[in-house]
This record gives sequence, C-alpha cells and structure tokens, in this order.
Amino acid sequence: MQKIISYPLSVLFVICLLLVLLFFHGIQWLALNLFGYKAHKKVVDAMVWWIMLCTGILGTTYRVSKEEELPTDKPIVFVSNHQSMFDIPMIIWFFKQNHPKFVSKKELGKGIPSVSYNLKHGGSVLIDRNDAKQALTVIRGLGQYISKYNRAAVIFPEGTRSRDGHPKRFSENGVKMLCKFSPDAYLVPLTINNSWKLFRFGKFPLGLGAKISLYAHKPMKISDYSFEELFAKTEAAVKSKIE
Repeated sequence: MQKIISYPLSVLFVICLLLVLLFFHGIQWLALNLFGYKAHKKVVDAMVWWIMLCTGILGTTYRVSKEEELPTDKPIVFVSNHQSMFDIPMIIWFFKQNHPKFVSKKELGKGIPSVSYNLKHGGSVLIDRNDAKQALTVIRGLGQYISKYNRAAVIFPEGTRSRDGHPKRFSENGVKMLCKFSPDAYLVPLTINNSWKLFRFGKFPLGLGAKISLYAHKPMKISDYSFEELFAKTEAAVKSKIE
C-alpha cells in the first residue's frame, strides 16, 4: 500500500527537487563569480535546507545528536557510513559551521544541476575509483586544504552506499591520507541511520516516512593516536550506533 501511495508523492517530490536544483544552480554561479566563497557557501546552505524541506513531501524527518559541540577553529575529518545521496545535504546543513567538503566519485561532477557545480567549485574533490593514484593525490590535497582553512573533510570509507543499512567494509586508504596531511585536525565519526529507507523500493518510487538520524561521536585529536588505533576506534564508533 505504501508503494502505491508513494507514486504521486514521489512525482511531486521529483518536480520540487528539480526546481530547487535548477534555481540554485544559477544562484550559485552568480554568488561565486560576483561575491566569492562566503556568498557561495550561504547559497549552498540555503539550497540543502530546501532539498531537505522537499523530502518532507515524503514524510521524511531528521534528527541530529552530538556527543560534544565541535570546534570551528580547527580542521575536522568526518568519517561516516553511507546510506543514500541524502546523507550529503544533511551533513552540510547540520555541520554548516565547519564548512564540510566531500570526497565524491567523479561521476557526480557532471550532469546534475547545482550538485555537480558545488562539488567542482565548492572545495570538494572528485575521485576516479578506478585510479588509486589519482584518488589519493586529490584526497591529499583536500587534507592540506582543510588544514590551511580550518574546514572539514567528509569521507565515506565504505566507498559506496549501503542499500539496506548494513555497513560495508571500511577502507582505510582515504582516511589515512586525510589524517596524514591534516595532522592538527580532529576526527569525528558519524553514524547515519534510515536514509536508505528513502530508496527501499529502488530508485522510484521513493520510500515514505523515513526517520533519518545523524549521530556525531566524540571528536578525537588525530595527533594523539597512531593511525591504526584511530581507524579502529572510528570504525567501531560508527558501527556501534547503526540500528
């Protein structure tokens, strides 16, 4: 029954989402080219708020919990499980004071209004998952960038989305590169729950009534740990809160 009800709501959602993305694509260009980074970031923050608002058509709700308030004068490395594309606007919105930048696959860098533009021009990096050397090089650059400007990097060490909420194996290479080139940063494990339920029926129609939660674990200063210990603690923390 939910799937049947979801068809008209999903059509409405897709229309609204497309309008938001098309509108903010032009606004992003104007903000960045006329006024610079700060204006562009404000536009992106507004855009993700509207994207999340659109998901309300599907009955989606969001909840964020933090073990501690995060510093805004230090670089942050967020390490998170990954359940759907809607993980990204949620992280941008709830941690907007930390200026999150993403490690994303290169395919997202073209063809998607607003999203591709922000990934290419907003400080995130695009990796070729078939070219390990290229991927590690651009991740190294992101580590140096967040260290210089006290911003945040977001990496999903599973490498791809979990379709049913069960976490996949965590890969350490990208996390290790970020830690190596931003040694003064704090690493914050993130746990996301239930965003996969938006795609419980596949790509269409969308799932209804997803209660998405985001949990930020206690920050860990990277320089206080060996990488092996830090990575083990991070993976354990992320998985400990997955429902």
